[in-house]
Amino acid sequence: MPELPDITIYIEALRHRIEGRRLEQIRIFGPSLLKSVEPPIEAVTGREVVALRRLGKRIVIVLSDEHYLVLHLMIAGRLRWKKAGATPPHKLGLAAFDFDSGTLILTEAGTKRRASLHLVEGEAALAEHDPGGLEVLEADCAAFRERLIQGNHTLKRALTDPHLLSGIGNAYSDEILHRARLSPIRLTQKLGDDEIERLYRATRSTLIEWTERLRTEVGDGFPEKVTAFREGMAVHGRHRDPCPDCGAPVQRIVYASNETNYCANCQTGGKLLADRALSRLLKKDWPRTLEELEARRGT
Repeated sequence: MPELPDITIYIEALRHRIEGRRLEQIRIFGPSLLKSVEPPIEAVTGREVVALRRLGKRIVIVLSDEHYLVLHLMIAGRLRWKKAGATPPHKLGLAAFDFDSGTLILTEAGTKRRASLHLVEGEAALAEHDPGGLEVLEADCAAFRERLIQGNHTLKRALTDPHLLSGIGNAYSDEILHRARLSPIRLTQKLGDDEIERLYRATRSTLIEWTERLRTEVGDGFPEKVTAFREGMAVHGRHRDPCPDCGAPVQRIVYASNETNYCANCQTGGKLLADRALSRLLKKDWPRTLEELEARRGT
């Protein structure tokens, strides 16, 4: 799922291309994409794009007379910028937003259609789409601490909860926790003040650093390679690769369709976290440390 750095770069690229332009029409190809009926989608025809905003992981196209297009890419939704009048690819195309400067195409890979588009009128209606997460790049450590310890959750869950913190998902939460040297299963209310400050600084620096890296990578172009698995990431998507800091193999926990990547050496004192499925299957045979794991692989 595109997260804060990716959404920020999308918005910057769109700002140069459609801000101040008139939306000529929206062509909907995916019947499940449009989630709102009032006002009708035809109401945006001919409206000027006043601004672009980020709302959590959503892209908001601000149109004249307080009309807002709220686009949530979910996991597999991606944007493409093409010449005016371009048609989306047959199987992946969900929508085309036509401007005289070009056409913004929305695609979604896979068979599940989760991306969504809402058209709302007025700030109050727009606010209903805001999950309410704290914008860490605009907050101080005290506000971060207050939000973090509202409940007693694992750090992985807290970082990725859009109602607590804004714009962070599976990929960057792994990178943040590795940089902070904290276990993904540590409970928020068990953290000391120094650990909370370390997590706050790691969150900010990770998001800022990756936004800058992606900005440099895209330059004046349009982001075409938006992915959760980036070259240069420390642990996310790097299962069994060496940790860039200590050289130990990166570990993972798999649950549902998500996974958590971490370095046992740097984050958990050498202890392996129990994978829900395998640890239940292996029970006492589940290795508890990196040393046990490596010993078993060598036999």
